[in-house]
Amino acid sequence: MNRTSASNHSCPRSAWLTNPLRTAIIVALTTVPVCGQAFLTSCSKENNSTEMTDAQNAETTATDTKVLTEWQAGKTVSTAEVEAFGGLDKCFAAEPIPDGVWQRMQGKTYKENPYIGRDDLRHIRALHWDYDKQMHVGEMICNKAIADRVARILRQLFDAKYPIQRMLLPDVYDADDETQMRDNNSSCFCYRAIAGTAKLSKHARGLAIDINTLYNPYYKDRADGTRFIQPATAEEYCDRTKTFPYKIDHEDLCFRLFTEAGFEWGGDWTSCKDFQHFELIE
Repeated sequence: MNRTSASNHSCPRSAWLTNPLRTAIIVALTTVPVCGQAFLTSCSKENNSTEMTDAQNAETTATDTKVLTEWQAGKTVSTAEVEAFGGLDKCFAAEPIPDGVWQRMQGKTYKENPYIGRDDLRHIRALHWDYDKQMHVGEMICNKAIADRVARILRQLFDAKYPIQRMLLPDVYDADDETQMRDNNSSCFCYRAIAGTAKLSKHARGLAIDINTLYNPYYKDRADGTRFIQPATAEEYCDRTKTFPYKIDHEDLCFRLFTEAGFEWGGDWTSCKDFQHFELIE
């Protein structure tokens, strides 16, 4: 009905509303009997909406963000925890090394030396996915010269749900490279020499990153026909014609992001192969 015909109707609105029969019909249509009592459906909806809002607020308030506020690497987190912490952007950062982390590094990944100090390094926090389809808390130490780039790459890998099994500081493994590689850990800084030499690795300067290390091993074929492999448990993953999880190759997103950002891939080396390894081109 249009407005003109309604205004010209012979029965005034007040008379229509006071008609007892029509009033009874309205009440009957807008009430719901519950346990012998009648409640207006509109009021019931408002109450439910209010109760739902209060419940949601209570749930948000009760969300525990300790894993993120204390940055407990290795733990899993939910979307609710991330949102309560301040969102995804807050979960990816390159910052000066916190005192607690620096203390954990002493005598393990960090040893007193004349080449690199605390001010040259940064602590990266990041989230990462794994094949379990859960968000994991991760961290790395790297050189401040590449810190922002690495944090950005880790965010891109996260957005693509690229699987990284672990991202712990090598200090968790007492800075033993073989042990952390067998555990498929991804990391960056560790003050150490290149395996089998006295020459400092680019890891010692925080300029090299290793990703999914068990499935992307290092190997070198010796003159005597033997092959040196790290980790020693990764022999089957030296055959890159096979298909297996976490494998890095030229079609891999991790390869593309790091090489586009100015890193070279150890899988392209000819004197040896280091499929886990990305280091800054200087």
